[in-house]
Amino acid sequence: MSKVLAHSLAIQRQLVLYLADGEICSGEWLGQQLGISRAAIAKHLVQLEGYGLDLYKIKGKGYRLAEPLQLLDAALIKQQQQWNAPVWVQSVTDSTNNQLLQKLSDGQSLDAGTVLVAEAQTAGRGRRGKNWISPFGANLYFSMYWPLEQGIQAAMGLSLVIGVAVAKTLEQLFQLPVQLKWPNDIYLDGKKLGGILVELAGQSHSQCDAVIGLGLNISMPSVSAAQIDQPFTSLHSVLEQRPDRNQLVVALQKQLVSQLLFFADTGFAPFAAEFSRRDLFAGQWVQLSSAKQQVQGLCCGVDERGALLLESDGQRQSHYGGELSLRRIEHAPAD
Repeated sequence: MSKVLAHSLAIQRQLVLYLADGEICSGEWLGQQLGISRAAIAKHLVQLEGYGLDLYKIKGKGYRLAEPLQLLDAALIKQQQQWNAPVWVQSVTDSTNNQLLQKLSDGQSLDAGTVLVAEAQTAGRGRRGKNWISPFGANLYFSMYWPLEQGIQAAMGLSLVIGVAVAKTLEQLFQLPVQLKWPNDIYLDGKKLGGILVELAGQSHSQCDAVIGLGLNISMPSVSAAQIDQPFTSLHSVLEQRPDRNQLVVALQKQLVSQLLFFADTGFAPFAAEFSRRDLFAGQWVQLSSAKQQVQGLCCGVDERGALLLESDGQRQSHYGGELSLRRIEHAPAD
């Protein structure tokens, strides 16, 4: 990162800190605190708006956030951590997954369970190359490094294990009835709450590296919400107050590491029932689509490898693949 960019990000983070309580701050006062002009303040705030910060400019008075904001705090996270691997906090990045993958590509050695989080992503992505809306300070953009000692084949069912771990975290912290959609989505009340993106680098039969990305909706600004093309929800919309993102980072790191250690010892089989009882489409008619074909059937959970179980014409078959898309259909398929 260039010195100029790092300096700009530091100024912008400080601006957000001054505005975080939701009170009005004048451009003149902000400029005095940071030792820059009002014009420079305005320029930085325009850039922050471009990152998705929900900001109001009030004529003759100054600026304020649409609602108070809590920033991620590396020192606070470290104080609360229960797993001895770093949590890195970035202000604005392209993608938290990209950042960890780049460190691996550069030959950097990472501790198992290392986490990188960011306030905003400029190139956040989901499965199949879809854009992941990532406004500043609104949600959680979280990636974790995990080594797979048995190689890529050990990743079978990994995204489902992560889904179970995230569900357990949210159930324990907030007593929410979390649902999981095969293979990588987190739902609440039938609406999407988050998504998982697992990316692998390495050999089939020797240790490989897994970067586990999680996007979780905390409090989606209305401007960003307008860009989303499916029903979604957020933790803030279903809880009485906005959840503490720093606490959530600590809890997720602890739970993910715990579940991944268990997964390394046992494989996916013990997780099958955990996933199936939270399955969004359990007992419903669904359509599974790939680039080449579509399959319809009754959703019957997952098997001991993490494959989707569909029943059609009295036969139950397992389906697995990274480029498959699953959706509910209204009726049983026609004969």
